Amino acid sequence: MSWLLAFLGFALLVILHEAGHFAAAKAVGMRVERFSLFFPPLLARKKIGETEYAIGSIPAGGYVKITGMNPDEKLPPEVRDRAYHAQPVWKRMVVIAAGPGVNLVLALVLLLAYFWFIGPRSIGVDQVQSGYPAHARLEAGDRIIAVDGHAGGPKHTAALIAKHRCGVSPPKPRCVAKTPARITIDRHGRRLTLFLRPIYDPATKRMRLGFRYGDTGPRKAEPFGKAFGTSVHSFGYIAGKTITLPAKFFNAKERKQIHGVVGNYEYTRQTILHDTPDVLGILAIISLALAIVNLFPFLPLDGGHIFWAVVEKVRRRPVPLAVMERSGVIGFALVLIAFVIGFTNDINTLSGKGFQVR
Repeated sequence: MSWLLAFLGFALLVILHEAGHFAAAKAVGMRVERFSLFFPPLLARKKIGETEYAIGSIPAGGYVKITGMNPDEKLPPEVRDRAYHAQPVWKRMVVIAAGPGVNLVLALVLLLAYFWFIGPRSIGVDQVQSGYPAHARLEAGDRIIAVDGHAGGPKHTAALIAKHRCGVSPPKPRCVAKTPARITIDRHGRRLTLFLRPIYDPATKRMRLGFRYGDTGPRKAEPFGKAFGTSVHSFGYIAGKTITLPAKFFNAKERKQIHGVVGNYEYTRQTILHDTPDVLGILAIISLALAIVNLFPFLPLDGGHIFWAVVEKVRRRPVPLAVMERSGVIGFALVLIAFVIGFTNDINTLSGKGFQVR
C-alpha cells in the first residue's frame, strides 16, 4: 500500500503542474494537442474535442503538447493563429509560468496545512546508549523539559549536564560526576524527575548522560497566524537551498545529498510506513523544489522558455531557433548531470542503510 500511496502523491504533483500549463493555455486561447500523465510509449489515450488525453508508460513526469512550440513548425492555416509562437510574449510567459506557479502555491498550502493541523514533532530523546546513566532510565520520545530546574534547547541542556564534574582534573575516562543532574522530563503527558550522574566521555571530551536528541517528541499544531509565519519562513529556506543546487555539483560532500525521483519516491514511501503525517511536509518540499528547478533559465526547463520570451520582448523580434537550441545544450547538460548524480546517490543509499526514516 505504501508504494501505491507514494506513487499517487508524486502523480498528483505532476498532474497539477501540467494542469497549470494546460489551464493557462486554454485560457489564453492556445491550441492544446495533448495532455499526458507520464511519458511515451502511451498506454491509453482518448480525444475530447481538439485535445488528446493520455497516460504514458514511463512514470517520470508528464507534459502538455501545445501547437507551435517549435517556431519553424509547418502548421495548417486553421490552427496557425492559435499556435504557441504566434501569441504575444505575455501569453507565452503566463502559460509557461503557470506550471511552476501551481507547484509554488501548492507547496505553501501544504506547508500551512502541515504546521496548522499537524505540527512537527518536538525535540526529544531519540536514542539511549548502553553503559551510560540514560540507559534504562530514559526512553525514546521522552521530552527534556529542564536540567537542574533550567529549561532550554539541546545545546543549553548539554551545557548544564556538562557542569557536573568528576572532581578530578583532568577527568579520567568514564569517571562519574560527584553530583547528580536533576532531569525533568515529559513522558506521554506525565512529568517525571530523574536524578542521573553524568559520565565523562573521552571521545567527546565532556560529561554525558548517554542519549541523543531527535524529532521524536509529541506533535503540537500551531495557531493559524504562527503556522502561516512558519510556513513562509520554511518556504523561503527551502527555496534558497534549492536555488543553490547547481553549486552542489562541485562539492563532493554536498553532492552526496542530491537525490533523484527514485530516492524521493522511496523516502516518501518509508515516511508513509513510519510517520505518515510527515508526508504532507515532504510533498510540500518536493513540490517547491520541482517549481524552483523548473524555473532555472535553461531550455528545456520552463525557466528557459520564460528567459527567451523575455529576450524576445527586449529585442522586439523573435530569437532564432538555432540560438535557443545551442543554449539548450547547457540546460540539457545540467539536467543530465543532476539526474546521474541523483540516480547514483539513490542506488548507493538504497543498497546501503536506506534513508533511515524512523
